[in-house]
Amino acid sequence: MWLKLSRFILKNRIALILFFVVGTIFMAFQAKNVKLSYTGSKILPVTDSAFIKYNSFKKTFGEDGSVMVIGIKSPDIFNKDVYNKWAKLSNEIKDLPGIKQVLSTGKIFQLYKDTVNQKFSLKPLPAQPVKTDAEMDSIKTALYNTPFFEGLVFNKDNATLMAITFDTKILNTAKRNPILKQIEEKAKAFQKSTKIQVHISGLPYIRTAVSKLVSNEFVLFLGLSILVSAIILLIFFRKFYAVFFPILVVVMGVIWSIGILVLFGFELTILTGLIPPLIVIIGIPNSILLLNKYQKELRKHGDKEKALSTTIETIAVTTLIANVTAAIGFGVLYFTGSEVLMQFGSVASINVMITWLMCLCLIPIIFSYLPVPKLKPQTDINKGLLHRILVKTDIFVQHKSAMVYLGTLIISIIAFIGVLKINVNGYVVDDLPKSSTILQDLRFFEKNFDGILPLEVSVDTKKKNGVLNLTNLKRIEKMEKMISAYPEFSRSISLNMGLKYATQAFYNNDPAYFRLPDNMEKNFILSYIANGGKGNSSLLSNFVDKDGQKTRISFQMADVGSKRLDAIMAELKPRIDSILPPSKFNVELTGSSVIFSKGTDYMLKHLFESIGLAIVLISLLRLAQFKSLGIMFISLLPNIVPLIITAGIMGYFDISLKPSTILIFTIAFGLASDQTIYFLTRYQQELKLTNLSVSTVITDTITETGVSMTHIALILFFGFGIFTASTFGGTVILGLLLSITLFVALVFNLTLLPALVLWLDKKKVRK
Repeated sequence: MWLKLSRFILKNRIALILFFVVGTIFMAFQAKNVKLSYTGSKILPVTDSAFIKYNSFKKTFGEDGSVMVIGIKSPDIFNKDVYNKWAKLSNEIKDLPGIKQVLSTGKIFQLYKDTVNQKFSLKPLPAQPVKTDAEMDSIKTALYNTPFFEGLVFNKDNATLMAITFDTKILNTAKRNPILKQIEEKAKAFQKSTKIQVHISGLPYIRTAVSKLVSNEFVLFLGLSILVSAIILLIFFRKFYAVFFPILVVVMGVIWSIGILVLFGFELTILTGLIPPLIVIIGIPNSILLLNKYQKELRKHGDKEKALSTTIETIAVTTLIANVTAAIGFGVLYFTGSEVLMQFGSVASINVMITWLMCLCLIPIIFSYLPVPKLKPQTDINKGLLHRILVKTDIFVQHKSAMVYLGTLIISIIAFIGVLKINVNGYVVDDLPKSSTILQDLRFFEKNFDGILPLEVSVDTKKKNGVLNLTNLKRIEKMEKMISAYPEFSRSISLNMGLKYATQAFYNNDPAYFRLPDNMEKNFILSYIANGGKGNSSLLSNFVDKDGQKTRISFQMADVGSKRLDAIMAELKPRIDSILPPSKFNVELTGSSVIFSKGTDYMLKHLFESIGLAIVLISLLRLAQFKSLGIMFISLLPNIVPLIITAGIMGYFDISLKPSTILIFTIAFGLASDQTIYFLTRYQQELKLTNLSVSTVITDTITETGVSMTHIALILFFGFGIFTASTFGGTVILGLLLSITLFVALVFNLTLLPALVLWLDKKKVRK
């Protein structure tokens, strides 16, 4: 089979070149349409109950993460000149296209009772620029006497914020980018003119800023991966052609990966943005194996055509199985059901195989047109540092295998203790460095307004118009106060707060009447609201469904992490049930914050499932290849032990398991398995083709295949090392731990694996 493949490739060189070139041109046209994602990561599958409830909530009450905030803190916020500039900024932002609403101390509407028409009227505050200090004092007094606005747009510690609501039609599209840029420019102009530090945050702003960083890092990592690969190829082969053509082939693979991403309708996210550099890092080892074998064959007989044919024939099976195992490491993520992981896993696995096929076909074809290279004699290679290290490794394995087993056991026990210390916790923005302006601004809002991340509570009274029942309103009010008492949550925005404000307005804005109305007052107040037309009725429609059966209570919260949020949710459930009995009410806690927390838990659960599936699939692949249960079982240890060590490192260094670090294990297992395949394939081939003893074949495999394995491990080590240049902490950890894991896997594949093979085969009788 492999001989026929070799002949086919070398006989159809022009046709294959044309096929891949035309395909690359087509994919390049597709790749230019790649788009950045402006929505939050869709970690939970669409069938997950939490995700279904969240979508149901949005369908009833609208988007929960549509608000951007601008905040300042200064004793001068009620200085008339500063206040006028703040009001002007509010009005300018409101006039921008795509902005639905702006609420701030400089652009606010107060309720007033119109007794003639028996309705509430909304009057702007201020109606015009403030001209005198007395007028400013009057506005300040009005705000301080309206509890509805305290904690919402200002606090009495001289902090104030501006809440900017986006039109949902442009919220999750690239159209919001120029609007955000204009808002940012206007806010900086305000900062410059007043000398007051401006803080900007909110999910639309954070997601856009993160998308911009993803775009920048996409280019950075792609460039770094190519540069690192080129340098390592140059060090190994010291020839221009041995650097240029392998890089050219993997760049074609990168173009295909972006094109396939677009054809599948996927967008560029923090995860899918890693695929192109991964293709470079994983694709280059194919070229290294082909070039090493080609040069080895040339040293034997100098016949280029025969060397290329033998190279394809012998390396095809090794690289095929190695790339299939790598693809399995990515592909199992598809079965998690999480959209973000399904996109990453499917595109990565498909393009690993496409790049393998490109390398297998194009590298031999290209070198068939090049002159035979001048190579160093084998004796010179045997004098190199790497060869000497491999010889010593072989001696150690052959004569001190007990020490290999003991060392593995001790390291595994120490690592396992670290595994028990692992913390499962994810933050919405914890992948950003602590020096990041985004993170610092978020902390400002957490300190002064208890955060800006949305937490939504949906209460279903199970009866039409049940929301407006006074008994139910009082119960819901009790629940609101209970939740707001937690330091992690802000005060609520709800129907109750609106009714309290309306009651105060009904009594001529006397702050003593900021309370729920009694039954008689309620009827008057609701009629006043209804008579006010569309503007006033929105007081109800934003927080009550059309049947008056469900109501929404909105909180803002700090980015406390999934671990703390899970604990709070578990604590809240029985407390809510005691206030709103499940027999009469259906209460759901949802919102972007809850979805993120659930997503972290979901990924952890499916981490073990995906690793288990990868182990099963790769084990079956090895069983089919080597037809030996013994080989299948012992080959797992050199791949599993590095994962335990990595998990132990995470435990000892307090690196949390979270969405950005969970991927380490499936990717590392797939790539570490490649080295095992390289070793065992060469070992089995030598056993079949020679009369040498098991011990001698082990020696040859370590000293010869160990060269390619080391070269590939170095490519992977430094290749994944480039991710440490990321702005995102999770990507830094991903790159660092993958580099360490794959280097550790190399050590175990050159020590533990041959020791186990020697133990397994020592009693075999060779014919």
